[in-house]
Amino acid sequence: MQDFKVIKKAPLLVLAIILFGFTLKQPSSTYKCMIQLTNYTGEGAYIVISLLNPEGEYEKTLYVLGDDDEWYFDITEWWKFHGKVRTDIDAITGATISGGERAISVIEIEDEKIDSGYKIRFETAVEDQEYYADDVEFELTSESVKSKVEGKGFIRYIRLMPQ
Repeated sequence: MQDFKVIKKAPLLVLAIILFGFTLKQPSSTYKCMIQLTNYTGEGAYIVISLLNPEGEYEKTLYVLGDDDEWYFDITEWWKFHGKVRTDIDAITGATISGGERAISVIEIEDEKIDSGYKIRFETAVEDQEYYADDVEFELTSESVKSKVEGKGFIRYIRLMPQ
């Protein structure tokens, strides 16, 4: 009789193991991300830091500087992704920064994304000014996650520092 109870519960045990395996978080590392803006005049910049897969498609929002979601649609390329999925990003947002200022945030990147064709993109938009879809964009490599990268628009440079 005891053996029958064990056999009857076995499918539940297998299902629990499978589900637990899917919920295990991939090993990841944290990086300090310093963003230095150029000396421009005007409103604070909205900046989105995104993870792009090897095909160049958005996979994940890593951080957003600018916490008023009324203006997110101005970050055009990212909004095409985020506007559809509408994931909760409250835990990864901060205030905008203005011309000449810098901000330091902490971002988390799964270790398997490094040296495997993934990229990180920094998009910037300032009210009544330009929008830069790829103000900074580079491939995530063992070297680039410890580097300084120049920007093309409102960002003077970014620097990543492993924690």
